[in-house]
Amino acid sequence: MGKGKLAKFADMETYGNVFQYPYSVVEHVPFKMQGHWHEQYFGNQNPIVLELGCGKGEYTVGLAKQYPDLNFVGVDIKGARMWTGATQALQEGLKNVAFLRTNIEIIERFFAPNEVQEIWLTFSDPQMKNSRKRLTSTYFMERYRKFLVNDGIIHLKTDSNFLFTYTTYMVEHNRLPVDFRTTNLYDKALNDSVAATAASIQTYYESMWIAHGLDIKYMKFRLPHKGVLEEPDVEIPLDDYRSYHRDKRSSLSVSK
Repeated sequence: MGKGKLAKFADMETYGNVFQYPYSVVEHVPFKMQGHWHEQYFGNQNPIVLELGCGKGEYTVGLAKQYPDLNFVGVDIKGARMWTGATQALQEGLKNVAFLRTNIEIIERFFAPNEVQEIWLTFSDPQMKNSRKRLTSTYFMERYRKFLVNDGIIHLKTDSNFLFTYTTYMVEHNRLPVDFRTTNLYDKALNDSVAATAASIQTYYESMWIAHGLDIKYMKFRLPHKGVLEEPDVEIPLDDYRSYHRDKRSSLSVSK
């Protein structure tokens, strides 16, 4: 029988690779490791890469195993899910991976300017009703600027046509440099090294989406420090689902 939520939370309290700062805590307690991840946790000066909305941490752990010369931090508010990746990382002795349990809306409180090199957004909730909640919105881009290096890399990997289309408009409207973009990652992965890297790690749910005929989209773009960011003013067709096996709740057909 698998562990329940309370048992997982109890485990995580003892894990040296997990830092838990939900809203209720972070409002009153500053994160003392902000600006000191290299020396106080990783013990090296290798670049730091975040996965925001890491879920079970499959992708964070996969990246850490694939790139031992990079440091990875998986971020999510769902502690019971995060337990899976954190446990695996400890069992496999991975020293270049950590997990941060907090709300992504306050992510800038945990990293200092220029402390992070790259961000991965893997199968984020499209948030079709509220642009400010989308992890590729200008609202979040301004937060990422506070700790991401100049021209830092952002990876978006998604099955959502809505989120991918929205992000494409956002990037084009703000003239953000694009290194790579494809609406069918696994087709491109056969002949392109960038796509092959993005396709080399596949989560459980991603494999199910692919098996059900959903194309996986991928974009790699850069975020300069300078320039005013504006939201694109365009209507985008909504996805007919919110996530695997779940129909969308809205009766609308388009959104901004």
